[in-house]
Amino acid sequence: MNILVTGANGQLGNELRTLAVGSCHNFVFTDISRPDGVQTELLDITDIGQIREIVGLNHIECIINCAAFTNVDAAEDQEELAYRLNAQAVGNLASVAREVGAFLIHISTDYVFAGNSCLPLSEDELTSPTGAYGRTKLAGEKAVADSGCRYIILRTAWLYSPYGKNFVKTMRSLTATRPTLNVVFDQVGTPTYAHDLAEAIMHIVNTGRMVGYEGVYHFSNEGVCSWYDFACAIADASGNTACRISPCHSDEFPSKVKRPAFSVLDKTKFKSTFSFDIPNWMDSLKKCISVLKSDNR
Repeated sequence: MNILVTGANGQLGNELRTLAVGSCHNFVFTDISRPDGVQTELLDITDIGQIREIVGLNHIECIINCAAFTNVDAAEDQEELAYRLNAQAVGNLASVAREVGAFLIHISTDYVFAGNSCLPLSEDELTSPTGAYGRTKLAGEKAVADSGCRYIILRTAWLYSPYGKNFVKTMRSLTATRPTLNVVFDQVGTPTYAHDLAEAIMHIVNTGRMVGYEGVYHFSNEGVCSWYDFACAIADASGNTACRISPCHSDEFPSKVKRPAFSVLDKTKFKSTFSFDIPNWMDSLKKCISVLKSDNR
């Protein structure tokens, strides 16, 4: 199968690139830029003409969209740009997928929910984003659903990896250099190791469970924690135990956007549909930190 990956230089894209080595499928990795030493085709997904060209030239049968505007705070000031990337560009990919009969796997977010529940969120839960990022990602989901293409939307949460900027890498740095740190404890969810999400996507592709399995699914690691719990686990696994981490309330860190207070995703549908075992977040965190340590990051 010929597979196009967008946003290949991001966390999930890089993990997919790693898993694609030795795959029986032919992957075309694309992004808006090409870092030195990285084999990436240039593609601006806001330009539908460019998408049509690269899809046609490579006879693409499946598109995995990892590209997104993910800066939650910046989206409040740049909602138009966030909308172009998270909604209009996604509509472009979906339209081209429909034109050529390709399958689209699109990544969305827990931020489409308000986070007012105290129970794990199913795919049928009412969406009600509280900020620009969530609104634009929900608009992207709608663009996919309205396009007429065959698709799977995977909502995920709290993504981290050895690549790029993320909470794990930030906490490793801060707990190694500061004597004290305050982290919010009133926002609860589940961290997701990008490698595990990439493996789940590859599982879908390799088992051929796409056509006939269309729809929205939730995927994160198993378990539940607050950002405070997550930070403590990161410090402990990193050996940065000298830093004293204290829990605090969200209102002690004023933000332009109200983040979901509870965004634990129910993965029952994904696990039963795709027969996939999802690791606990603590086990996956240890694996990621082991990679970071081995790379001296």
